[in-house]
Amino acid sequence: MKIIRTVSEMQNLAFSFILENKTVGFVPTMGFFHEGHVALMKQAKKENDIVITSIFVNPLQFGPSEDYEQYPRDEEQDIMNAKDVGVDILFIPQTQDMYPNKMVISMDIKDRVNVLCGKTRPGHFQGVVTVLSKLFLIVQPTRTYFGRKDAQQVAVVDALIKDLNFPVELVTLPTIREKDGLAKSSRNVNLREDERVDAPWIYKALEYGRQVVVDGEKNPAIVVKEVLDTIDNHTNGKIDYVELLSYPELKPVSTVDQQVILAAAVFFEGARLIDNLLFDRSGEIVKHI
Repeated sequence: MKIIRTVSEMQNLAFSFILENKTVGFVPTMGFFHEGHVALMKQAKKENDIVITSIFVNPLQFGPSEDYEQYPRDEEQDIMNAKDVGVDILFIPQTQDMYPNKMVISMDIKDRVNVLCGKTRPGHFQGVVTVLSKLFLIVQPTRTYFGRKDAQQVAVVDALIKDLNFPVELVTLPTIREKDGLAKSSRNVNLREDERVDAPWIYKALEYGRQVVVDGEKNPAIVVKEVLDTIDNHTNGKIDYVELLSYPELKPVSTVDQQVILAAAVFFEGARLIDNLLFDRSGEIVKHI
């Protein structure tokens, strides 16, 4: 495995892969790998000649009161994990190399961002599309891989690729979970012991909400209330949101008559956790976006 730390070297190597007609699978991350990241890299390995994984904690994604400095990092362990999976190139750029000057061009998003996590994180997804645009241009991937745990991010990436005609195929994988259902996240390590006991109830509540749809309920407000009540009754966390929206458009629906996302975010003292389920009008889990 080759470790590259400069944009120029990565660009030169990416150009050589194009000349050699090699397919490139790209897994962009902020590091601190868990099983979800590993699953994405393994899938990329199956489908491409070359696998490139990036580690870059993007400052543009963090608001002034958010946890950029506290975001968990373990580069040494990440290198070992990537090597074990068989990643060909680990791209670890420095902030000064990615953003050498004050940005002159600002990327804006007109849709899919003023709901779910985007409501309370203004500017977050602008940071996401900015860094991904840069990374796509640097790495020149054939395919890029994302987990569906961050379903709003997936919807935004889908729009970015389609709107700007990036010649990149978006591949998504299901959320990787702990045995008790908790979605894998780099932030889980920050939970207190009692919070870790409560946290799986987010997933259980979403599953209960989906079951209500399976049983015939089509009113989004009723489904959302069932999820809210379940989380309230079984955790000490503070609910940020529970929403049911069309997917990937992320628009309000008056009835569950199409593909939807049922999503929740909950604040614990140690971490803010998100989770979601994607399902169709009958409540069946969606396997492909």
